[in-house]
Amino acid sequence: MRYIIIGAGAIGGTVGGRLAEAGQEVVLVARGAHRTALTEGGLRLRVPQGELTYRLPVVDGPDALGTLRADDVLFLAVKTQDTEAALRVWGPAPVEGGGTAAELLPLVCAQNGVESPRLALRRFRHVYGVCVWLPATHVEPGVVSAAGTPLTGILHLGRYPHGTDDTARRIAADLEKAHFEAPVVPDVSRWQYAKLLSNLGNALEAVSGPVGDPEAETLYARVRAEGEAVLHAAGIAWASTEEQQALRGDKVTLVPLDGAPRGGGSSWQSLSRGAGTIEADHLNGEIALLGRLHGVPTPLNELLQRLANQFARDRRAPGSLPLPELIRLADDRAAGAVAFVQES
Repeated sequence: MRYIIIGAGAIGGTVGGRLAEAGQEVVLVARGAHRTALTEGGLRLRVPQGELTYRLPVVDGPDALGTLRADDVLFLAVKTQDTEAALRVWGPAPVEGGGTAAELLPLVCAQNGVESPRLALRRFRHVYGVCVWLPATHVEPGVVSAAGTPLTGILHLGRYPHGTDDTARRIAADLEKAHFEAPVVPDVSRWQYAKLLSNLGNALEAVSGPVGDPEAETLYARVRAEGEAVLHAAGIAWASTEEQQALRGDKVTLVPLDGAPRGGGSSWQSLSRGAGTIEADHLNGEIALLGRLHGVPTPLNELLQRLANQFARDRRAPGSLPLPELIRLADDRAAGAVAFVQES
């Protein structure tokens, strides 16, 4: 199979580089300065083994490839806010023998949140979800860092909304030759909702810095508690923390990389690159949506969603809101929500 990596950033670049290292045919899809750097200097992948450079085909869309092959796998790794645009472009792409990508090819959604596979299923027949546990960083054009060892990451994979098939198992087999563990599971959404709860801290980290301070951890616990209450109300199951830890163990241990500081998670990286957009609408905003649908207040997630979007629009530096100020805002919002509920 040929892997077309749509969005060759932190996740897509790492997966694409590792697959290429394992002998798979890989095409990278990128835009702007990142595309230029990939074309001119190759993909520079910094991993515990050192910096590896891969000279891979780089395109900005399906037109540059012509008719797609029947054995192509579309690996979608753009941020969720960019999913709809990517689906519009790649869905109608012609495939050899007749038909389109949306009709014939597997689309693997390797993204944070839970919305992208659902968006994809409106257009694509064969959609696969991935729970991405892959610590990776992309803040410099042409360069991606992944500090995990002995495995680069763990990627739970399954058909969306549920089930498994031979295609999922073939993709998983390729990933497992490329420094990943890729369990094929019939309930991939359950793992994605577990990751969603973890990702509720992304906006907190993006606006006020690493969630390492005890006060930051306490605030994150409050944000996560809102998320868990919402999922309970909606009847949505998720993999427990104990189940996740038992599976992961010490398979992905982060080590320092020369010249490649870890920085922060995906939302922090978006602010660092001055991307102008951020994924908060599909992380904290997913909890806000479910809360409104099921009558559960979510003031802290709404606050983080608003702040993260404001930071992205204004291109503010990550971590520039002092934590005490964020905690004060959170306390005010929570108190206001309680008062509203009491009055109602």
